[in-house]
Amino acid sequence: HDQPQGRLEHETASRPRHSPSHRLALGPSHARGLGRAGGSDPGPVEVDETYLGDKERNKHAAKKLRAGRGPVGKTAVVGARDRSDKRVSAAVVESTDKRTLHEFVTTHAAPGSAVYTDEHASYEGLEGYQHETVQHKAGEYVRGAVHTNGIESFWALLKRGYHGTYHKVSEQHLPRYLREFTARLNQRDLDTRDQMEALADGLVGKRLSYTELRKAKPAA
Repeated sequence: HDQPQGRLEHETASRPRHSPSHRLALGPSHARGLGRAGGSDPGPVEVDETYLGDKERNKHAAKKLRAGRGPVGKTAVVGARDRSDKRVSAAVVESTDKRTLHEFVTTHAAPGSAVYTDEHASYEGLEGYQHETVQHKAGEYVRGAVHTNGIESFWALLKRGYHGTYHKVSEQHLPRYLREFTARLNQRDLDTRDQMEALADGLVGKRLSYTELRKAKPAA
């Protein structure tokens, strides 16, 4: 090939190969394995929130916020799991206030379905759903069919990957990793061929340049 080697290397470097998480993130939201919770026979739907990020005590002194414990310095994530089809949806959110959590529920749970949450005050007042809660602070985790164990199991899986595999994920790219983990879970019953077809479908018409990877903020 008569193309200068330096130019070839530059162009190759400017078009990085996508990791599996980025490939899955490029796919459309309606691709197999990336749907919303709540199908034709919806619910019950479990909804819960969690926080991802480094622990304050593990940070370098210069990076510690010194603003208290708990979710300080971490990124909020809210998720839903539909027990009827065992599918999970999750999204990064800027806040866990009532408006944000109510919007998430209405987007990811079909109207009229049973919705189970913990006692977080922001879930109060959900309209159009059969909303029931478990009181975690009082030591209640299961009351008959009412619990959030399914979505909490997903959080455990996500955090094992976050801390054990990737060690650190930037807030900028966290939505892509969320899509990877939800896709893996939602596609778990597909055979390898169908999983690869779903992955290829998500790549059609998509391109992630180095500039976009570094600067663009992916959609949740």
